[in-house]
Amino acid sequence: MKKCIVIYNPNSGKPTNHNFMNEFENILSKNDYDPTIIFTERKGHAKEIMINIDDADLVISVGGDGTFNETVTGNFEREKKLLLSHIPVGTTNDIGAMFGYGKNVIANLKALLNGVVRGIDICLINNHPFVYVAGFGKFMNIPYETPRDLKKKIGYVAYLLEGAKSFKHKTSLYDLTYTCNGETYRGLYSFMLISNANRIAGINNFYKDVKLDDNQFEVLFCNLTTKSDIIKSLYYLKTSDITKVPGFYFHKTDKLDIIFAEPPKKVWCVDGEALPDNTTNFQIRIFRNMKIMLPSKNINKLFEKDD
Repeated sequence: MKKCIVIYNPNSGKPTNHNFMNEFENILSKNDYDPTIIFTERKGHAKEIMINIDDADLVISVGGDGTFNETVTGNFEREKKLLLSHIPVGTTNDIGAMFGYGKNVIANLKALLNGVVRGIDICLINNHPFVYVAGFGKFMNIPYETPRDLKKKIGYVAYLLEGAKSFKHKTSLYDLTYTCNGETYRGLYSFMLISNANRIAGINNFYKDVKLDDNQFEVLFCNLTTKSDIIKSLYYLKTSDITKVPGFYFHKTDKLDIIFAEPPKKVWCVDGEALPDNTTNFQIRIFRNMKIMLPSKNINKLFEKDD
């Protein structure tokens, strides 16, 4: 039988009945896998587990976007990379929704095991992996500052409540210089978003055409500060092409360098978690072709290559 390691974060999302793991084991066994299920016990534990796996034919992350980020980070630090997959049970589950999963955990596992293997681009910020999005500035601290107990209690609404609080605060501008595609720009910006995803912050089709294997990522800088302009931009997210909104500066690239004029007081948000790095210089690059197993549902939309 093939060896499968399940890394399960029982604290992701709302309170969950762990009994579904029994059915997980049965389904994996019926699909010729010998499963080992490991519960995470603390922040960073999924990464540790991933680094210390001797070998496996498949590793399944079961948790939120942050759990999958830890699993990918652990895999990135391994000399021998393993085949990964992800079952979403978190609060927002942007990655899971992008991959084509629904809300039923058991149906998601079956879809995964009947899916395909693809190589995806993993972005690195100062050599720290992020799977789908990194952000800095206005609203970008909300995912990691929203209390975990509140997220478990009311789910996605917890982020909206924190966002409403942040909206009332004065919008800061950050003096920075960035270089991409051979051009250098300097300005004052209220936030920036770097991503390799078509779903961000619960918003589907955030960008109109995103491929996870094209050796590029999307970059969005914003210099809006007034509440009215911010409200308009949120409206455009739902109704128009965000890359063409005044005050937004969009790039598609494989390399981005950012230099802050002075150390920022806040830290980056990476896949919903805080990045413990408050230096002034940031390099964003791509690690190519990390192998992921995922459902077939959105394959044609998300990938250029037919592996």
